[in-house]
Amino acid sequence: MNKITQLFGIEKPIIQGGMVWCSGWKLATAVSNAGGLGLIGAGSMHPDTFQEHIQKAKAACNKPFGVNVPLLYPETDKIMDIIVKEGIKIVFTSAGSPKKWTPFLKGHGITVVHVVSSAFFAKKCEEAGVDAIVAEGFEAGGHNGREETTTLALIPNVRKATSLPLIAAGGIGCGKSILAALGLGADGVQIGTRFAASTESSSHINFKEAIVKLDEGGTKLSLKKLAPTRMIKNKFFDQVYEAECRGASAEEMKELLGKGRSKKGIFEGDLEEGELEIGQVGSMVKSIQPVAEIMAEMMTEYKQELAILQSEQSKYQF
Repeated sequence: MNKITQLFGIEKPIIQGGMVWCSGWKLATAVSNAGGLGLIGAGSMHPDTFQEHIQKAKAACNKPFGVNVPLLYPETDKIMDIIVKEGIKIVFTSAGSPKKWTPFLKGHGITVVHVVSSAFFAKKCEEAGVDAIVAEGFEAGGHNGREETTTLALIPNVRKATSLPLIAAGGIGCGKSILAALGLGADGVQIGTRFAASTESSSHINFKEAIVKLDEGGTKLSLKKLAPTRMIKNKFFDQVYEAECRGASAEEMKELLGKGRSKKGIFEGDLEEGELEIGQVGSMVKSIQPVAEIMAEMMTEYKQELAILQSEQSKYQF
């Protein structure tokens, strides 16, 4: 047991990312039932749909699960009311200041975790009263920090900046990377991409197969004038890249992005015109697997690599 497993009442220090169009009740409960912490992603749900997913998760899981709420979501007030009404006890917030909603959530006995991309914002989270922090590196899929700091550089800096329980995210998808993250000072890990391609993910099969087919360098950070977003290179990405190279304005980029672009790609499976948000670690995903299998595989590798490291530690004594 460590800080993260104790904080959430879970068996394994693995948290599933609250990814848009992927993180429905089926994925969240599968991760929680496998000993991690599953999160329902509110970012792609209308309030009534969000409530429905919570109720289905309650019926399918008797272990802890939580929700992820992007604070720039236009109906955050309604989402927060549903969280309280449904008795949710763990909330991850992102894409906004933790100061606005943390007191409200803590006032209802809810454990609050906020996602950051720098040590500076980690300190702000501690000041806001959150219970834990997710530090997400440049390798992660979807919306990313403007600092473009890699996980390898980010986690040690955040660890120095705060004593709060720390969850590493970005580029983590196997037992070796879990071990590395804990070695850098994290208490647990948050995994998105590997679970986005799972059987239980609510994303379209076309999207899952696109992840499995990814090669190294198959994703890139783009849309930097709006909100930096890592996505798979496709026809839409090429349009964005061309516009950015010629210095298109933020207004032009907004028009190009339009509405529902991530839904088109991730949920509806349009691999040409959709925004296909995924992390760099996607090139390591070679098959679509059930969550239980993914969890078991990662933990087995973690334990094996830890044992090897411990048995060979004399080699690393200088």
